[in-house]
Amino acid sequence: MVTYEQIKQDERVRTYIQKADESLATLGYTEHSFAHVTLVAEQAKYILETLGFSEKDVELGQIAGYLHDIGNLVNRADHSQSGAVMAFRILDNMNMPAEDIATIVTAIGNHDEGTGVPVNAIAAALILADKSDVRRSRVRNQEDQSFDIHDRVNYSVKKAVLKINEEHTIIKLKLTVDTRFGSVMDYFEIFLGRMVMCRKAAEKLGLSFKLMINEQSLI
Repeated sequence: MVTYEQIKQDERVRTYIQKADESLATLGYTEHSFAHVTLVAEQAKYILETLGFSEKDVELGQIAGYLHDIGNLVNRADHSQSGAVMAFRILDNMNMPAEDIATIVTAIGNHDEGTGVPVNAIAAALILADKSDVRRSRVRNQEDQSFDIHDRVNYSVKKAVLKINEEHTIIKLKLTVDTRFGSVMDYFEIFLGRMVMCRKAAEKLGLSFKLMINEQSLI
């Protein structure tokens, strides 16, 4: 079986992630490099492990998380679909079984809020892991006077915690927001679609999705 560690060490994969992020930096997007994809992979692992999925499913979730944004190398538009095609070629060349490739490709191809749907558990875990990565360190622009709304929202988040309750009935995203840099309304303006997608992903896993900002329950 192709493992998550093999994917992380693959020089082709590392090059694609690095170059994709360089393109997004030029376009003014927040960080989508190794910090982001590693966090998404680890959050997908946390979700799937906590809910009792098999070691194999956890591994597939981590691989999907690590590869999910390589399509930005082609173009930001439709990056989930182009990333899925790129992942297929990489994993096929590594002789991963077709069934495992299909699971990962499906998850990657469905992670973007514009077109994605949580069609399986791996896709659902990837969506929740990806959309919950909101943090100050993703902001490249250090001049707050020139922040756009994405910079303001990410920079305002001092802490983000994704947590499943002990009963395994609720997954909660808790944000600590410094409202000097971004308001709660700013967050909803750009992330409402993502939060709706998270709710659907949680439902696919048998959970309810809750969003809390500064200890206030909003969803």
